Amino acid sequence: MEKGIVLPVFYLGSIDYFSKIKDCESVIYLEQFEHYPKQTYRNRTSIYSPNGKLDLTIPVKKGANNHTLLKDVRISYDADWQRLHWRTLQTSYRRSSFFEFYEDDFVPFFEKRSEFLFDFNIGLFELCLKLLKLKSNIEFTTEYIKFPTNLTDLRAADLSSQSISEPFTSYYQIFEEKHNFIPNLSIVDLLFNQGPQSKQYL
Repeated sequence: MEKGIVLPVFYLGSIDYFSKIKDCESVIYLEQFEHYPKQTYRNRTSIYSPNGKLDLTIPVKKGANNHTLLKDVRISYDADWQRLHWRTLQTSYRRSSFFEFYEDDFVPFFEKRSEFLFDFNIGLFELCLKLLKLKSNIEFTTEYIKFPTNLTDLRAADLSSQSISEPFTSYYQIFEEKHNFIPNLSIVDLLFNQGPQSKQYL
């Protein structure tokens, strides 16, 4: 029997994150009942800026702590982070081959406000699956439990550029002549640079 996987829900997850989804031939459970872990990629993503690797972080409302369920974490709009994130993406990827091709798909997420971090992340997650043409069997957890051995539990996995599970083949990145190839960034780095070839890269 093919093994399914249990994944956390990240903000524009990494290439490694989406490669796990592409490789899974069984059910994929997305965790929504975990206690919110701070300083993780649930509210942070890494992109390639003109100055090298850059983390973009979604601020969350005070009170979100290790006892708050992920699905209940609210986004803070005290600062205009949406405008900042979108302008940074434009600055970083405007010259890439496929930014304009996908721009209209992403811009609504940085104009309309979502109350909950989980809902915002899921919206972007579903968009990325669509753009990558990944047809996966996705389900949501209904409680936080220890899963049986026929599922690979990746809820505690990093899956970021800090923790690469296997060597990455390089692809063209706009600023690599200045900062070299940076592996396993946000999936948008792959999409904006490789476009429809992104699925094959995964």
